[in-house]
Amino acid sequence: MSQAAAPATTTTTTYGCAACGADLNLSAAHLYPAGVYFEAGNKGTLSFSWVDESKLRFTAEDRIRPFFETLDYWGIQRKRTRISCDACGRLIGYVYDDGPPVMEGTGQFGMGPSQVIPRRPRYRIKIKAVTTATGGGRTES
Repeated sequence: MSQAAAPATTTTTTYGCAACGADLNLSAAHLYPAGVYFEAGNKGTLSFSWVDESKLRFTAEDRIRPFFETLDYWGIQRKRTRISCDACGRLIGYVYDDGPPVMEGTGQFGMGPSQVIPRRPRYRIKIKAVTTATGGGRTES
């Protein structure tokens, strides 16, 4: 007798807002690998390469943080974008521009990617601001 191959089950992890439970349509398929280094760090956050902008609210934030080193130097300017839940308005994370370079190859003059080259956005979501839901889907191998 021949035995039919059993279909393999795959689970997909999705994330929702921890405050109101709204589905944010964030999928583990869009997570950057855990070992990837970013300038803004990874402690206590999940870094996504894509988010569903219809489920989130984005607000530009431009702050100057006092840092008195000399008389002429008076602060550090920090520009970033806040990500909030569209349903309840809770802060979920920030958007940073330190993702992988938009271009491939060695760049102008053959020098490779640098900070001047535009980079893809990285959506840094706080772990405490989201809840996980695991859905089981069936796929055939």
